[in-house]
Amino acid sequence: MPEAPNPTQSCAATAVPVEHQKVLDYIEDVTINADQVQRRVLSEILAQNAPAEYLHRHGLSGRATADAGTFKRLIPVITYDDLQPDILRIAHGDTSPILSGRPISEFLTSSGTSGGERKLMPTIEDELDRRSLFYSLMTPVMSQFVPGLDRGKAMYLYFVKSESRTPGGLVARPVLTSYYKSRHFLERPFDPYNILTSPNEAILCLDSYQSMYAQLLCGLVQRAEVVRVGAIFASGFIRAIKFLEKQWPRLCRDITTGILDPEITDRAVREAVERVLRPDTGLADQIEAECSKPSCEGIIRRIWPNTKYIDVIVTGAMAQYIPTLDFYGGGLPLACTMYGSSECYLGINLNPMCKPSEVAYTLIPTMAYFEFLPVHHVSNGAKDYDQRDLVDLVDVKLEQEYELVVTTYSGLYRYRVGDVLRVAGFKNKAPQFNFVRRKNVALSIDSDKTDEVELHAAVRNAVNHLEPFGASLVEYTSYADTSSIPGHYVLFWELKAGGTAVPPSVFEDCCLAVEESLNSVYRQGRVCDKSIGPLEIRVVEEGTFDKLMDYALSQGASINQYKAPRCVRSGPVVELLDGRVQSRFFSPKCPKWVPGHKQWSTDNGGI
Repeated sequence: MPEAPNPTQSCAATAVPVEHQKVLDYIEDVTINADQVQRRVLSEILAQNAPAEYLHRHGLSGRATADAGTFKRLIPVITYDDLQPDILRIAHGDTSPILSGRPISEFLTSSGTSGGERKLMPTIEDELDRRSLFYSLMTPVMSQFVPGLDRGKAMYLYFVKSESRTPGGLVARPVLTSYYKSRHFLERPFDPYNILTSPNEAILCLDSYQSMYAQLLCGLVQRAEVVRVGAIFASGFIRAIKFLEKQWPRLCRDITTGILDPEITDRAVREAVERVLRPDTGLADQIEAECSKPSCEGIIRRIWPNTKYIDVIVTGAMAQYIPTLDFYGGGLPLACTMYGSSECYLGINLNPMCKPSEVAYTLIPTMAYFEFLPVHHVSNGAKDYDQRDLVDLVDVKLEQEYELVVTTYSGLYRYRVGDVLRVAGFKNKAPQFNFVRRKNVALSIDSDKTDEVELHAAVRNAVNHLEPFGASLVEYTSYADTSSIPGHYVLFWELKAGGTAVPPSVFEDCCLAVEESLNSVYRQGRVCDKSIGPLEIRVVEEGTFDKLMDYALSQGASINQYKAPRCVRSGPVVELLDGRVQSRFFSPKCPKWVPGHKQWSTDNGGI
């Protein structure tokens, strides 16, 4: 049975700091005793949340709160839609213990959506301590594989996103924004292994341009000290490198003069950057010499020569960015260290220098109570399973795929996260999982997740613009194009022509209509974060989807079961479609997006 790999012998021979050894011992202990730890975690959750109305509603009260068997028999497996009425009660100001025995401190907005709006995950103050513990596990693990992290700095590019307040006054914001604004991050003690080049003021700046500019400038000024670079997601880090490609003349001018660009107007950011910015013509010349070369291949190694690895998430939808990272990184290892969600933080990669295709996350048994639904019991989202099908953390089988189900301290009970995981091995008694996919997600560029149902509804809205011209949509498919940065959605449309030619402006209106119909996470990425480019429609020749079916049949598909895919991946299928494109059209402007404008409506789920 596969076990977690050991660090390289050279690193293992290096003296391990006492604090790091404590963390490694902790990981060893909770994985050896994973079953006992999980039973204790469930008992703690049920005892802490014993007053919760939700548990009482399902018959779990009194002494039964500590009984795992009774918990599994009485508490249903749920999705967000099942929970939304309770979420909305809390959002509208009901402070009674609906889901949790502790006060809900804020909502964490998920990148997943329901009814076109972000899901709201309740959290409690104590959860920040749990997140801090989770983050503390990373560096001791990495230091086993990469020595010398205490002799340099990390150019990690972190960003906050906009937040809103519910009608009841609770803050609603992404989980990372919550953490970066917490005292746990802002008042973190000095740690030579975790010194960032980015000042807190730049990280907390809501203006994405000013934040990116300031963080990159600080990373360039301290380039000789940088031993690792990264961001949370691969897409965000690549966006930063594209920003550098465009803005390096300004950045070099600032380094030459020691004076920050006047477009950086945030006073706190200016003061923070000015503390590290000094005139340095030699440094500016070195950076200019590299950035002005015809190709940016290997630019990360060339600009930050002491960098040992790139720390980004490259599993799931982020895997599409691996070739671009390899191009810019010039062979630097891609370290994928953690697996988390808005519901709770989940697992870490105990072999962080492995190939991206081999990344496996060890779920940390103290983070939540974990159960697993075998994927062969789930078909098209229908409830065709018995709750007894679920298995505990220590009972999963090697190479089997499961959907993750969590019970959290914050008040989620047997909640289906929507992630499909494959068991890759074990660290002692704790399983290690490959991330396989998000259920039902068709398209994703950044933090956006668009499923087939939502995409189909958006396309249906858009084709209404064709009706006055007698044109109709024969068939369509979609593609997340990341060949340019930012990436963008592409729709391949095969049309049946009418009596009147469709003007280009109408196809542009179709592009915008699709975008207007997509969820708020997508629209925020387009409008505010600039992490997604304008949607594109590529009109293909008549008969293209017949050719697509012919190709599928040649690859072994059954003619009786074949249906046109609603999403395709890069490769021969995209090449076939692109080879038959007649015209291309882009959305002429950004879709409407107003943070928090709709999700508080009681019609969006009801109270």
